[in-house]
Amino acid sequence: MSTNVIESAALNASDRCDRCGAQAYVRVTLASGFDLLFCAHHGKEHADKLKQVALKIHDESERIS
Repeated sequence: MSTNVIESAALNASDRCDRCGAQAYVRVTLASGFDLLFCAHHGKEHADKLKQVALKIHDESERIS
């Protein structure tokens, strides 16, 4: 038996924060299979709660200079 792991595509300028509409740098995948997108600010603000419910957190906030 093998398990395929599909890597998430990199976030780009068209990906927008679900909270405020700014460019998204954080993708949170929930157990339901749905994704939530957050800007770096909102990803950081809600990090503790997101860690409790997330299946996976993809954080690209290090790209911000």
